[in-house]
Amino acid sequence: MDIVGALRTFLRVAETGSFSAAALDLRLTQPAVSRQISVLETHLGMRLLHRSTTALALTSEGERTIPMALRVVEAVEALGEAAGAVGTVSGKVRLSLPAPLGLFMSERMGVLLDRHRGLQVELLLSEEPSDLVGEGIDLEVRLGAVDEAGLIGRRIGWTTAFLVAAPAYLERRGAPQTPADLIQHDCICYRRGGDGSPWLFSDGAEEVAARVSPRLTVDSAVAVHRAALAGSGLTILSHILAGPDIASGRLVKLMPDYPPSRLPINLVYPSRRNMPMRVRTVIDYLVAEVQGDRLMASSSASGPKKTWFAEVGEDG
Repeated sequence: MDIVGALRTFLRVAETGSFSAAALDLRLTQPAVSRQISVLETHLGMRLLHRSTTALALTSEGERTIPMALRVVEAVEALGEAAGAVGTVSGKVRLSLPAPLGLFMSERMGVLLDRHRGLQVELLLSEEPSDLVGEGIDLEVRLGAVDEAGLIGRRIGWTTAFLVAAPAYLERRGAPQTPADLIQHDCICYRRGGDGSPWLFSDGAEEVAARVSPRLTVDSAVAVHRAALAGSGLTILSHILAGPDIASGRLVKLMPDYPPSRLPINLVYPSRRNMPMRVRTVIDYLVAEVQGDRLMASSSASGPKKTWFAEVGEDG
């Protein structure tokens, strides 16, 4: 039997939770997928999946098999790449990123492209999650939890953001001292959070949710940045956008005792199966660049569990 092929099929069934979904992804018939799993179970002498007419679940043996199966499949794929693909990184990779990280990577892509002359990278700056398969996207970076079925997720870092305003705004309205003060200020909101959604901060022990009343709502992080520079109000900006302006004095970092809460930076892609060398190369480079930025590499400030709400007139 083709043990590696059967292990690939088993991993895809485990990822999708469905014979039919795995069959569609693998371009096989559902009976062929079921047959491969049965043959694999016979070969290993253990049941990997509980089956019923309405449900499919991993057995304890199946759960223990997954990491070993991954190592086998990835080792075989790496062997094939080492034998036939050394020095042949070529073709196009479509990479979707939130705007701030897209700007961050656009300044760094020249090094990768010089290293691999046959490689092409298409950067897509997207404010919302994409349909990876439907839009032909190889890789996407998403902020926050990823719970979409059928996608492989890998945490590669953490966001760092600052509450900022232009000096001109602060001269007119003053600076907030605590999250409860924000309700009295003109706030520029990034539409990802939704109108009326609270802004989240950390006091070092707890997460503080501050309700704001947006005066301006924008669906682009870059446009939010420009509005803040123009003195239109307070906003939360990625360190990638705000850092140079804070250093130059064009923006002022506010409420240092209450930094905005951090989110995991997750890299997602449709499947590990037969991943081309060009995609692996971009993944490795992206991860190295994110980890090379100290404000994205560390998770030390990301841990508050409890949330309380800051309202005008609230005690404490």
